[in-house]
Order: sequence, then C-alpha cells, then structure tokens
Amino acid sequence: MNEGLVVLVRAIIAFFSLLIFTRLLGKEQISQLTFFDYVLGITVGSIAAELTVDLTSRAWPHFIGLLTWATLGYLMEIVSLKWRYAAKYLEGEPTIVIMNGKFMEKVLKKMKFRASDILELLRNEGIFDVNEVDFAIIEPNGKISVLKKPEYLPLTPKDMNIKVSPSGISTELIYDGKIIEENLIQMKKDRKWLMDQLKKQGIRDASEVFLFLLNPAGSIYIDKYSDNMKNPIDIGDYKGPY
Repeated sequence: MNEGLVVLVRAIIAFFSLLIFTRLLGKEQISQLTFFDYVLGITVGSIAAELTVDLTSRAWPHFIGLLTWATLGYLMEIVSLKWRYAAKYLEGEPTIVIMNGKFMEKVLKKMKFRASDILELLRNEGIFDVNEVDFAIIEPNGKISVLKKPEYLPLTPKDMNIKVSPSGISTELIYDGKIIEENLIQMKKDRKWLMDQLKKQGIRDASEVFLFLLNPAGSIYIDKYSDNMKNPIDIGDYKGPY
C-alpha cells in the first residue's frame, strides 16, 4: 500500500514536471523535430519513467537528472535562436541532394542516404518522375523540399485569369462498408440519394464500398473493396537472389 502511494506521488511529480518542461521547450510538431530534439524527448521521458517507478532509489536524484536535461534542452533552444552558427551545428542545415536535375552522389554518401530514400521522399510529395525535379533539398527535420523545373510547374486559374469556386473539404459518407448517417445529414443528403449514386457505379450495397467521399462542390469519390486491378506494380527495392 505504501509503495503504491509512493508511486502515485512520484507519478504526479513527474507528470507536472514534464508538463512544465515541455511548455518551456516549445510546441514543435513531431514532423518538425530534429534528431537531437527526438533523442532529448526520449531521454527526458525515460528519466520521468524512472522517477515514477524506481523505488530502489530516492526520487530527488532522478528529479535532478530530469531538471538538468530539460534545462540544457531549453538553453540549447535559446542559443540556437540567438546564434545562427550555433543552430547550424545543433540542429543541422538544409542540404541539396538534387541540383539541376542531377543527383549529388557525394552528398548522398556523406548523409548516408540511398537514391531509393530520395525517391521515396519525392513520392511523398507527389512526384513520381525525377525528370520533373530541378532542385531537391533535405531539411534538418528529414523532410524534402522540391523545386520543379519551370515546364512542370502547375498552371493555376490565377495564371489564366479564371475565377473558381472553392471545392471544400470532402466528407465521408461510407467508411469501411458502414454508412455514416450524421455526415449524410450534414451534407443534406439521404439514403436514397446515396444508393442511387452507388447503383450508377454498379454497386448494390454499401457493404461493398471501402470509402465514399463527397465534397461541397458535388465531387464524388468511391473506392470498392474489390477493385479488380490487374498486374499491380511492385516498386520495392530489388530483393536479391533467393
């Protein structure tokens, strides 16, 4: 009973300590974290866990360790904000990996990146043809920024002096074979309208549909469970001899 009470008190101390420290360290999103930030977060969390459940030692050494790591992290944030050169070494800097449409092989080797890693990052940005890329830059958080060649830049309605209506955000009317009644009402539709749309696609029942989306502009997206795709493409790396 006494041990449980000690763990409870330690957990409360660790919880509010982490809450205070994370507020001090800022509100960066996970996708914005550098590797150092990631390691710092894991370390501080591990110390807090030890503070909570390690009853073989007193709490204050763990708390001092937690305070020290959080304070050093906070100081590094201040240093990197005030001195650009310090930020370069603490957080890293952007690195060009494709220049004028050509891979920078030496840079990739130095960064321990493979060409397939860059291709994966490009696909995440919706680019499936490297011929479209003029410059590609790996940011300190590991994401890629891409500048397309001029001939591949999208032509916008503004370029053509065309006024367009906003399409709005798509709403799920069917998800995983289930009709979402609340969303139907929100979109001012009923089951009859929904079934009519399904019948136009040769679908008899909502259970055949994996995803049905509708946006305010009236655009419909339907994905069935059985898409009957022939010869699916495998873009994985060469697996080697078996």
